[in-house]
Amino acid sequence: VGCYTPNGYGIYDMIGNVWEWTTDAYDGDAKQRVIKGGSYLCAPNYCMRYRAGARQAQEADLAASHLGFRTVVNE
Repeated sequence: VGCYTPNGYGIYDMIGNVWEWTTDAYDGDAKQRVIKGGSYLCAPNYCMRYRAGARQAQEADLAASHLGFRTVVNE
């Protein structure tokens, strides 16, 4: 929606939409996955690591409105 300035590639809103699921286990724990980025629920006083490279643990079986994923095409 263009709420923030674009990154160096001209892509808007790479953070702030939803935390993104990854396939990586957090610290080798299969019950926890790595999520990256940040969500629309983040505020400066709550999400101190609100940036594209931020990573944190999340239960692998948890579903929430602020968790999502990106699709990737390998050509």
